Amino acid sequence: MRIRDWCPEDLDALHRINEASTPGVGSVSPERLAMLAGAALVTLVAEAEGAPVGFLICLGEGAGYTSPNYLWVSQRHERFAYVDRVGVDPAWRGRGVGGQLYETLLARISGLRDVLACEVNERPPNPGSLRFHRRLGFLPVGRQAFADDKAVVYLERPLGQDSSQPV
Repeated sequence: MRIRDWCPEDLDALHRINEASTPGVGSVSPERLAMLAGAALVTLVAEAEGAPVGFLICLGEGAGYTSPNYLWVSQRHERFAYVDRVGVDPAWRGRGVGGQLYETLLARISGLRDVLACEVNERPPNPGSLRFHRRLGFLPVGRQAFADDKAVVYLERPLGQDSSQPV
């Protein structure tokens, strides 16, 4: 498997992976996904057997993104990186794709921002993602409930000079 930057030709595959990853990530139109990927600080694609098998979209401060989760992080930090979504093809789950995406992301942004933030669903529950992020050194820093019976926990990991080291 190799990790590379995204290109617009990946959009159909990334959209398919995104939709197969719901409700762990929110459903999004192909146009919205392309906008997010293009506006991101970093958009990574995991490729195996000549095709995308996973992706990660990470936004920086000032992205002009109106997601309530991004805004929550924006109100608390001046210099941050925010993982908006990670998707892995169902046939590739449990093979380390997510870990390799995060490892590559951390190597690229360590020392450039103060913190790496994300959120994980508590309602509907996503215990696998919580365990995964805790193994990567993320700690819970807040929670938010929404009117549509959804709730998230916000997680952060410091991005000091040595934060690219495995945890």
